[in-house]
Amino acid sequence: MFWLGIDIGTGGSRALLIDEKGRVHHACTAPHEEMTMQRPLWAEQRPENWWDAAQQAIRGVLAQAGATGESVRAIGLSGQMHGLTLLDERDEVIRPALIWCDQRSQAQVDWINLKVGKKKVLDCIANPVLTGFTLPKLLWVRDNEPKSFERMRKVLLPKDYVRFRLTGEYASDVSDASGTAMFDVVNRRWSNELVDAVGLNRSILPYVYESQDISGRLTGAAAHATGLQEGTPVVGGGGDQAAGAVGNGIVESGIVSCTIGTSGVVFAHTSKPAYDPEGRVHTFCHAVRGAWHVMGVTQGAGLSLQWFRNQLAPGVPYDSLTAEAATAAPCSQGLYWMPYLMGERTPHLDAAARGGWIGITAKHTRADLIRSVLEGVSYSQKDCLDVIEGMRVPVNSVRVSGGGAQSPFWRQMLSDVFAKPVVTLDMQEGSAYGAAILALVGSGVFGTVTEACHAVVHEVKCVYPRPHETNVYARGHKIYTTLYPTLKPVYRLIQNGG
Repeated sequence: MFWLGIDIGTGGSRALLIDEKGRVHHACTAPHEEMTMQRPLWAEQRPENWWDAAQQAIRGVLAQAGATGESVRAIGLSGQMHGLTLLDERDEVIRPALIWCDQRSQAQVDWINLKVGKKKVLDCIANPVLTGFTLPKLLWVRDNEPKSFERMRKVLLPKDYVRFRLTGEYASDVSDASGTAMFDVVNRRWSNELVDAVGLNRSILPYVYESQDISGRLTGAAAHATGLQEGTPVVGGGGDQAAGAVGNGIVESGIVSCTIGTSGVVFAHTSKPAYDPEGRVHTFCHAVRGAWHVMGVTQGAGLSLQWFRNQLAPGVPYDSLTAEAATAAPCSQGLYWMPYLMGERTPHLDAAARGGWIGITAKHTRADLIRSVLEGVSYSQKDCLDVIEGMRVPVNSVRVSGGGAQSPFWRQMLSDVFAKPVVTLDMQEGSAYGAAILALVGSGVFGTVTEACHAVVHEVKCVYPRPHETNVYARGHKIYTTLYPTLKPVYRLIQNGG
């Protein structure tokens, strides 16, 4: 008997099968089409492509296992957060989805803050409204594509569109809904007050479940499309970061995760809502019933290294790039990378921020360039960690995952920059694995998510900060933190005139 976890990521959809002890048996990833960027800081994907990739990944993992759909007892879903998927009255997709890193909606953020008031927004959703969130994207469509807006009957998040294709249900979960800027995070329900204040119809929003609760069952059409069995239960699941935190066992205080994928996220569990007065980190519902989390986000984490490779070292394996970076000295001979390729969230909350190198000289080598990219992303993640620790959230160790965690060199760098032990787990599957754990709980194998994580998540390696390198990076991070405020006026000039 298997439990299936599905993650609808930015680059692809991944399906994996685990057994009742949490052991991964098989996994399959189907790539997505490249996101389209018609203008700087715009980012869109086709929801239909998510469903196509999900079908391919599900059929692929069943084929690897030599299994039939009858062997899958329950399904959990995870996915990229914040993406705006619009359905019409015939349940057809109206336009490509504006995804998490799309930054075009600053005018709509400003309008919300003026119309509703910043304090009222915080009272309603426990977070400031940001361009990355779903609500301002929706209002951008209202303001710029009125015909599309008039056709809209339902708003779904990326994984929830795939849920709809699987079950026919319009549903989400508390963790993913928290990132829409329409959700009352404290009370774990839609904020009718905010939805009404911005003039939206409440009926466009899906029903919201706790992450382990069953949200629907597979339809006959979905069973035919995927090879799964009709009637298989699908649990609420979680946004990629909350589900990834479940996969990393971040279900109690003191343990923090750092996930470096396309974006980079520092994530900490809290037993009650915790707030940063400046709104630099997000306060969301956890995928654990009765728990919350805070998380800081670097928009262009793994994206920075991906951009470097695609543009300056096409075809070079990532392992070769990190090996080359290791030949350069810490702090890259005074070279600093600012990873603001898609604006930035933590700690700057600035969609206009731009990436780039500062301090480059004729003496710098390609190894320095690569190492500075890794260091700049690591510094940005330390910014997130510093905000969380400033909120008096305990941090004893950091569990790392995502593509960045595959590199021993980068793991050691993170430990040195954070001045914390950095731990890896026996399972590096992240969000899809967390979704499968939620399916285990939803089908009754474990009573709670915490119980399940204690049973199936295991630490295997730990690296410790090295005193010399930690001191070097402390000085480097201090310089790094001066760069954004110095360049902020320049970003405005670029935005307005460039």
